[in-house]
Amino acid sequence: MTPEPISRRLVVSTLAALPSMHIMSLPVFAQGKGADPLPSWNEGRTKQSILEFVAAVTRTGSPNFVPPSERIATFDNDGTLWVEHPMYTQLAFALDRVVALAPLHPEWKDKQPFKAVLERDMKTLSELGERGLVELMMVTHAGMTTADFENIVTEWIATARHPRFKRPYTELVYQPMLELLAYLRTNDFQTFIVSGGGIEFMRPWTYRIYGVTPSQVVGSSIKTRFEMRDGTPLLFRLPEVNFIDDKGGKPVGINEHIGNRPIAAFGNSDGDLEMLQWATLAGGQRRFGMIVHHTDAEREYAYDRDTQFGRLDVALDAAPVNGWTVADMKRDWKVIFPIAVSQGVGARAIK
Repeated sequence: MTPEPISRRLVVSTLAALPSMHIMSLPVFAQGKGADPLPSWNEGRTKQSILEFVAAVTRTGSPNFVPPSERIATFDNDGTLWVEHPMYTQLAFALDRVVALAPLHPEWKDKQPFKAVLERDMKTLSELGERGLVELMMVTHAGMTTADFENIVTEWIATARHPRFKRPYTELVYQPMLELLAYLRTNDFQTFIVSGGGIEFMRPWTYRIYGVTPSQVVGSSIKTRFEMRDGTPLLFRLPEVNFIDDKGGKPVGINEHIGNRPIAAFGNSDGDLEMLQWATLAGGQRRFGMIVHHTDAEREYAYDRDTQFGRLDVALDAAPVNGWTVADMKRDWKVIFPIAVSQGVGARAIK
């Protein structure tokens, strides 16, 4: 039986803005003259389609030439640039936050949804639905300043480890996609992250890890209120959703934040379908769409239609119809994570 997907709208509406982290620099290979700009991509049609598109829109005199001001590429984050299984990183943060606060709330051990979290009973938590998740978020995320919340998340991200790989989440980004981001910027593309995740969760670290500045991040958000406290200006986090940057919200966010339609878009799930449609089906100049397909259970995860997080179903069927490239992780990527490059483990899984 196919499991019902965890609603991305539900998750991001209650996990809307998680800030800040500190990470190490990650390997992106130098792109000297004549060097392979995508060394972690295997030779084949997928890699060639990227190279051909970039050459076509950047070569002066080409009928497909696009001026630099219009070279805009948008990337989803979860599952496209970093790992999203076994659950979204922001959801993992929220669950850990309940555990951290539990000593101050002994009543939680007998009260749902907190009881389910403390017992790691994900089945019961899922059955509690939106009401239970919203209650968790109101307790753990609202009623504080943005600076206070940033400090909480910074401390968490410094110590949290992925349950399978036992490494910081910030090391579990995709090396081939880091190279792709760098390659596009070398060719005068502006690269934007357009994610269902919280905008304040991503902005403090996207430049250090992806080379994407805070002003080039589009995401979901909660409402904030300006206050003066003891002569100090502060932003106070409110338990209200401001914007959900997922599915049909992605083109809206792109239009409001960026102002130009992308000529290239990259995603991995049905949540990215509308962004891919918006970027590639407008006609006119040459355009490019790519879906990252998770097919490598040994080195990462294998999933598409049968998953609760990052379901790829409608968009996968739409790819051949719309001429989108599908990047098969197992077939197209020599390595998955940067740590595999630094350790020289090649195509083997991280243990």
